[in-house]
Amino acid sequence: MNKLVCAFLLTGAATGLGTEFKFAPTDWPNWRGLTSDGQAKFVEGLPTEWSETKNIVWKTPIPGRGHSTPTLVGDRIYLATADEDEMFQSVLCLGKADGKRIWETKVHEGQFAVGLNKHASHAGTVVVHDGERLYVNFVIGNQAYASALGLEGKVLWQKPIGKYKVHQGYGSSPMVFKDIVVVKADTKIGGAIVGLDKKTGREIWRQERPKLPNYTTPVIVEAAGQLQMVFCGCELVTSLDPLTGKKLWEVPGSTEECVSTLVTDGTHIFVSGGWPKNHTAAIVADGSGRVAWKNTARVYVPSMLIRDGFLYVTMDAGFAICWNAKTGKQQWKERLGGAFYASPVMVGNRIYGTNLAGKTFVFETSPDEFKLIATNQLGDEVYASPIVSGDRLYLRVAFKDKEREEVLYAIGKK
Repeated sequence: MNKLVCAFLLTGAATGLGTEFKFAPTDWPNWRGLTSDGQAKFVEGLPTEWSETKNIVWKTPIPGRGHSTPTLVGDRIYLATADEDEMFQSVLCLGKADGKRIWETKVHEGQFAVGLNKHASHAGTVVVHDGERLYVNFVIGNQAYASALGLEGKVLWQKPIGKYKVHQGYGSSPMVFKDIVVVKADTKIGGAIVGLDKKTGREIWRQERPKLPNYTTPVIVEAAGQLQMVFCGCELVTSLDPLTGKKLWEVPGSTEECVSTLVTDGTHIFVSGGWPKNHTAAIVADGSGRVAWKNTARVYVPSMLIRDGFLYVTMDAGFAICWNAKTGKQQWKERLGGAFYASPVMVGNRIYGTNLAGKTFVFETSPDEFKLIATNQLGDEVYASPIVSGDRLYLRVAFKDKEREEVLYAIGKK
């Protein structure tokens, strides 16, 4: 059993909700999916091949611009977007069956932050679903905010995380554990990670962070015999108790700027970053600070996958690579092509990884050799990661022929 524990599966039937909510095994309620490690339940019929004219169930235009990966629960899909002309940030709700818009809620209006990297957007985080509410983080002006919405789109509360000075952009998504929603904003003027009461937005705890930019999302793991909330960046690997904010341990072992969400094998946590140095490492998750292995591979933006003792990675520079998770030994390395910003997903014995130019590579999860199954092209640009629910894959792409337009595709056999 994979040792990465999704917060949604830790207590009761699913979450720490007073009224038990049970997610379906094909739901994708948060960043990196139901198990928070980029893995989805395999359902027979999920296609390996598609194009604009093949295996497209539906497509729907997405207003504005955003890198927000969709989330999906039940018969609804949620994603964030930003209108850069009118200067507002919003959450969209679409129907899973046909992609039609059910509602759109403006969450913030006003002056956008300045200084974004050309690869960033003003809607770079995911909309997290806990069974009763939706949670989303945005930066507007010089402030990072966390917001909660009802399932019909009503804004329930908004709370500041802290002042935010843009260095590259903002990409830390909320994380829910029991009655707490954890939000984070690392910035070079001094950031914070904060635990909020998910019903009211009341601040429960706060930990100040170093004066360094960073973009990671915390995740709950079961490692070294305990549940812990872990994340990397700001030259540290940090483990906190998500209910109290108490620091369980914190050790050097990360580079300064990280984007990817870490994974675990139950003994180690695997971290990566890309500035000022390329850095991938296996850290023993007991607080000892012991580094089992490390290398200088650049795995800055895409998150890694782990299965049966092996790590699978789509590197920023367009290579697929497999490492032995225990030793760091390279099993194989293959050039895919293009640059990668989206994180890959694993479904059964397949990995789906999409590059910046909209080409998705489907290959096997085998440590013995790289085996390409298919390549598929949609659109001209992809920053949001693909997600899988049942026998469909959902992909947010952009076309840039005339005016830039974003589209969400539902990909399935027809």
